[in-house]
Amino acid sequence: MAANTSWSALGKATDLRKRIFFTLALLIVYRLGTYIPVPGIDGAELREFMEGAAASIGGMLSMFTGGALGRMGIFALGIMPYISASIIVQLLAAMVPALEQLKKEGEQGRKKINQYTRYGTVGLATLQSYGLAVSLQSGDLVTNPGFFFIASCMITLVGGTMFLMWLGEQITARGVGNGISLIIFVGIIAEVPAALAQFFSQGRSGAISPAVIVGVIVMVVAVIAFVVFMERSLRKIHIQYPRRQVGMKVYDGGSSHLPVKVNPAGVIPAIFASSLLLLPTTISTFSGNQTSPVMSTIMAYFGPGQPLYLLFFTLMIVFFAYFYTYNVAFKTDEVADNLKNQNGFVPGVRPGKKTAEYLDYVVTRILVLGSAYLALVCLLPEILRSQFAIPFYFGGTSVLIVVSVTMDTIQQVQSHLLAHQYEGLIEKSQLSGKGKGKKRARRKGTGRK
Repeated sequence: MAANTSWSALGKATDLRKRIFFTLALLIVYRLGTYIPVPGIDGAELREFMEGAAASIGGMLSMFTGGALGRMGIFALGIMPYISASIIVQLLAAMVPALEQLKKEGEQGRKKINQYTRYGTVGLATLQSYGLAVSLQSGDLVTNPGFFFIASCMITLVGGTMFLMWLGEQITARGVGNGISLIIFVGIIAEVPAALAQFFSQGRSGAISPAVIVGVIVMVVAVIAFVVFMERSLRKIHIQYPRRQVGMKVYDGGSSHLPVKVNPAGVIPAIFASSLLLLPTTISTFSGNQTSPVMSTIMAYFGPGQPLYLLFFTLMIVFFAYFYTYNVAFKTDEVADNLKNQNGFVPGVRPGKKTAEYLDYVVTRILVLGSAYLALVCLLPEILRSQFAIPFYFGGTSVLIVVSVTMDTIQQVQSHLLAHQYEGLIEKSQLSGKGKGKKRARRKGTGRK
């Protein structure tokens, strides 16, 4: 697609330019909102606290909130409640027959499920905002603790999350790319320059050796190249179409390929798994010395870098890779039905149920490699950070999000440009056809005279 796309057509594609400017404008609004503080927070105490707790918070919290959590901005919860609600609704849709029936009702069913997801987002954001407000109050980071602070903090944080959800939906509908993914993407990119400056300043002060700096840079480049390679990898299933007769003519049967990505679920499993591990770290960080024994025990075993944390992270990535692929990204039953309706078949496999079973067989084995790749990319930086204490803002999930969102957004831009070029060619052909018709009419008129 990139080879057939002329980027010089971007200046002529007015609709695409409007979509890009609209997307950039809403992302700027999001970034400005991360700097608007929650009312009632003691700014001096928060800065002092964050300077001491920055290392323990790690890259995961900053990644999903774009730094808003560290500044206690109105978007401190980020978009995570919406993602968590999406997880719950999709899990329920696979288990509850009524929700499963809604998924089959087309556009109306999808709107109903989206409405349930919004309700779930409000509920989860309310619970998380209450936990964060109580943690801030117990950590002595509030100017006037009490009921009114908790209420105002909850209203502000829940409103910020719902506004972010609305921004994401608007970007998806009227902009370029997936709005939710782009919000997380911008949050990651915005925090990278400061993290790089801190990383290199530690190298200049001698806290980190030059060999470690070079090793980290090489590792980042290698991981990015590996992610790009795996995201572009496909398993092509040969599809054959039989001969068909139209009237008196017989057309030869054609053949094509059904592409199955090694990682059909994309970055979704990593985001889902990270979101489940986000809340305990947040609450324990802001609770300070007031952390309850239960939370202390959870963090002792499930804190970043701990063996149970890594094991739980791996299991969640593998689970969501299979779950999201079979329920959203690549539904084998629907693919088999579509092939049957188009008279296509896999050579040696009967259309219908046998084709669905064959696709299940292929996708299940491909996902072994795909889920292992996701787990490796997400866990390698965590292990290196915990074992070698590399104070660098680097995470496998963040790399996956940046690379995947960049590739998807560029692909959508290219699709818009390609559609614009096709529209231009159709308009030119229609105009030339009208011109030829007028010339013929003139010739006939002159011939009659």
